[in-house]
Amino acid sequence: MDDSSQDSMLALLRAAQDGDPHAFGELVQNFEERLFRQALFLCGNAAQAEDLAQETLFTAWKRLGQFHHRCQFFTWLCGILLNLARNTSRKMAPVPISELGESSRQEVDHLLDALVDPGESPAERVQREERAMAINRCLDRLPAKHREVIQLRFFVDDSIEGIAAALDCSVGTVKSRLFHALEKLHAMPELGRLATPKPIL
Repeated sequence: MDDSSQDSMLALLRAAQDGDPHAFGELVQNFEERLFRQALFLCGNAAQAEDLAQETLFTAWKRLGQFHHRCQFFTWLCGILLNLARNTSRKMAPVPISELGESSRQEVDHLLDALVDPGESPAERVQREERAMAINRCLDRLPAKHREVIQLRFFVDDSIEGIAAALDCSVGTVKSRLFHALEKLHAMPELGRLATPKPIL
């Protein structure tokens, strides 16, 4: 993001925090697709992901005064998303994409197709999808608090300090959770096999 785009987004954020709903709507247009992808990653169902993303934005609007620029705005949105997903999972466990029924799987594949690199070969795409499914299975085996820090660190790509701000916990807590999460992931044989990628024929 260049300086002018960042300045524009900061101006929209200030206006939104002053109570301008149109500014908020314009601001979140920049994040809707990425937020939907995060929601889809969490619940594996397009309709649920759409609902979760919309609820996240609604909650963000209500809590906008609580955003104090200690993390990236998108990371803050993802913190809300993770909290809502955690509450939802108590009522309905998320279904990994690999375990979806045929019609739901096709729906997710169709949505993800729009995000695929057009320069990617079919073999590369299959390899990427296999790796993603294996990673998802491993992440599903982590406790929620460990899965959250992994997602924010490596999928949202924010700093330790930003993650702590988004999750409203200390930097030390984030470091500890990240350490234990990575330790658990490294111990999973399935991830070890991914370290040596198959040759693309």
